[in-house]
Amino acid sequence: MTNRAGPVPTPAGRGRAQQNAIYRPGALGIAPTVPTDVTELERRAKRAMTRKAWAYVAGGAGTGATVRANRDAFDRWQVVPRMLHGTSRRDLTTRVLDTPMDAPLMLAPVGAAGLVAEDADVRIAEGAHASGIPYVFSCQGSCPMEMTAQAMAGTPFWYQLYWSTDEGLVDSMIERAEAAGAQALVVTLDTTMLGWRTQDLDLGSLPFARGQGIAQYTSDPHFMTLVRERVAAAGAAAQGLGLDPRQPAQLARAAKGGVGTLLSMSREHPGGLRSNLRSAEPRAAVETFLDIYSNPALSWEHIATLRERTSLPVVLKGVLHEDDARRAFDSGVDAVVVSNHGGRQVDRSISALDALVRIRDTVGPEPTVLMDSGIRSGADLFVALALGADACLLGRPHIYGLALDGAAGVSAVIDNVLGELDLTMGLVGAASLKEITRDLLVGA
Repeated sequence: MTNRAGPVPTPAGRGRAQQNAIYRPGALGIAPTVPTDVTELERRAKRAMTRKAWAYVAGGAGTGATVRANRDAFDRWQVVPRMLHGTSRRDLTTRVLDTPMDAPLMLAPVGAAGLVAEDADVRIAEGAHASGIPYVFSCQGSCPMEMTAQAMAGTPFWYQLYWSTDEGLVDSMIERAEAAGAQALVVTLDTTMLGWRTQDLDLGSLPFARGQGIAQYTSDPHFMTLVRERVAAAGAAAQGLGLDPRQPAQLARAAKGGVGTLLSMSREHPGGLRSNLRSAEPRAAVETFLDIYSNPALSWEHIATLRERTSLPVVLKGVLHEDDARRAFDSGVDAVVVSNHGGRQVDRSISALDALVRIRDTVGPEPTVLMDSGIRSGADLFVALALGADACLLGRPHIYGLALDGAAGVSAVIDNVLGELDLTMGLVGAASLKEITRDLLVGA
């Protein structure tokens, strides 16, 4: 990992500081480990990842039309700089749901990041803390939330909740998030079932089936009670794999793959590898997770119970229709995140940026509206803020930084995005976030 303390704040702002952090080593022939160009960042990250990791992180639903739509939506807007505005200092600070933020950016929850790096969630938290940016912990994390919270070292974080079919597990997850210090609960609505993710399907790759990305569950006392009840009830019974015994080659591949899966389950499960290999718990944990992971019957009635279950602000992530946003706020929800899950759930979905415009126009200026899906740069962030986002979530790019340089890579990606935002504000003439308005854009 590259030793990197991050840019030193200066009166000139984050943009100049980040440029200095890159140009000064550059004068000595040292190029940045993490590219500032988003296309090059993606290219190098793909080279650094395994095929399965890349498919999971970068892949989209179906033909990938929604992934493309998210980017195309940004390309329909152009920034109109103003001149001679005398803007020498920019204030990027804000407050969202009583969470103080050094900039209008958070790291989005990305499940199974352990495919990319060991202790991924902790490394991401360290990078977020180094850059002073809040992190929304993934319910499908590769590290327990308590461990990740320690790595945040006081930097604010929120917790993402996937609503299980087991209500006791829902309560347990909420209680742990509160105890760990989460400042908001983010309920993801759009993944009650996995979308048709062709890159994963063509590799036959579901990380959770190998015990990857379920650390929030295997660290949960309620979940592990369910697992041990399953072990006790199942005994020696085994589930069929659907293989044709007349095809020896298929059986041989399955046997080899089964050993790899067993090893993966045992490595990911709490405890020692040797004892886990002799235990029925790792496999039972995976089977239990797959049975109860998410609730296809999730409804507004479920959301209404949250006021009795938590004192945390409630955020609904995955809202794309203005009527759903209006109903959320009418029901007392504190904020919504306009998101299509990075294009990973529904092919040919509306882009998140287009949905943001419609939702902000419908609900007005007061409700808290965040945006996720498609943000790649500081200029993208500027456009989303101008179109009504109070803050945005950054997804894939921070995982690319993780792949290239661990925690320092995460921090570098954040600093690059915020450096460009700061410079864009200075060049356009916006001294504060409230001055980033739609009249600084032309387009759709």
